[in-house]
Amino acid sequence: MAILGGILLVIGAVMVALGILPLSDVGDLANRVWPILLFVVAITVVTELAAEAQLFRVVAQQAARWGRGRTWVLWLLVLALAVLSTIFLSLDTTAVLLTPVVVLLARHVGVSPLPFALTTVWLANTASLLLPVSNLTNLLAMHAMGPLGPLGFASLMIVPATIAIVVPALILFLFYRRSLLTRYEAEDVDQPTDRVLLIASAVVVVALFPLLVSGIAVWIPTMGAAIVLGVFFLVRRRDVIHFGLVPWQLVVFASGLFLVVEAAHSLGLGAVLAAVSGSGHDPLSRLRLAGTGALGANAVDNLPAYLALEPVAGDPVRLAALLVGVNAGPLITPWASLATLLWHQRLTALDVEISWRKYMLLGLVAAPLTVGFATLGLGLANL
Repeated sequence: MAILGGILLVIGAVMVALGILPLSDVGDLANRVWPILLFVVAITVVTELAAEAQLFRVVAQQAARWGRGRTWVLWLLVLALAVLSTIFLSLDTTAVLLTPVVVLLARHVGVSPLPFALTTVWLANTASLLLPVSNLTNLLAMHAMGPLGPLGFASLMIVPATIAIVVPALILFLFYRRSLLTRYEAEDVDQPTDRVLLIASAVVVVALFPLLVSGIAVWIPTMGAAIVLGVFFLVRRRDVIHFGLVPWQLVVFASGLFLVVEAAHSLGLGAVLAAVSGSGHDPLSRLRLAGTGALGANAVDNLPAYLALEPVAGDPVRLAALLVGVNAGPLITPWASLATLLWHQRLTALDVEISWRKYMLLGLVAAPLTVGFATLGLGLANL
């Protein structure tokens, strides 16, 4: 990812040097994206430190006790954890940090890890519609929507967000019902190695939830949370604090991608996409836009798909339809979202084999149904 990001930055710099992308446009782009990238850095540091404090592991092991030996109940608890993690801490948090936890949890209780692993990656994508902080695309869209605010954004997205959680969950349950309708034996919960860090991480993460929807610029509370947790770790586990906590590869990749897509629009990309995605406000036009976003996400990745289509989306409701496509649609190809690629890296490290053929076939069922129903839900909510 770092190499690709570097290549994209070079291409963007060449576009600027040739005058294809004016410096004034680069300045406007930088003013728009720096708070977003700062939030991404801060929330990544917070979640990495919380994981080091074993917060996610303790929550997952507690879920095993609450499941009372019923696999389907345990799966529902994991589903709820994936939804909450995605909504408040972003889809990449769910893909990167929750995946190994639920895989180890499934092995701990002696059940197949595949339903749990697929739940994390599907819900990491589809549950990322409700709040601006749930997905980088949402943060970009909220800026384009104007003075909407986190609560206004949530009120616009709540119906499609709910549908985008329920539909894939039902599909997963029906597909894996034989594995889920079994029983397991819960074992004792492992004790945390440092209770002070665990409690500090829990307090900081819980305190973030209301702050992220308060209307304050989201980078401010997340930076504060990262600093607070950083101080705790400097005092108690200094070795954990290192440069690797910062997702610099993602920052480089996103920065290069922003530049290249902005340059592409200067070359007339918008006119082509406008013809493909349409411009109407009726339910079919919204489905067309959402479908174009989903196809673009599965073809190249959801972030460039959103960036390319944002200028032709228009008003907040059409932008919301685009978000449904690029957030809930990336369930087919492995490269459809960065979260999916990160998820697969974690599975590989845990020796969990996934058949991409089955993954894509199941996604071909889930993606159209999820995007279609969620987009129609958006239309019903905004009549």
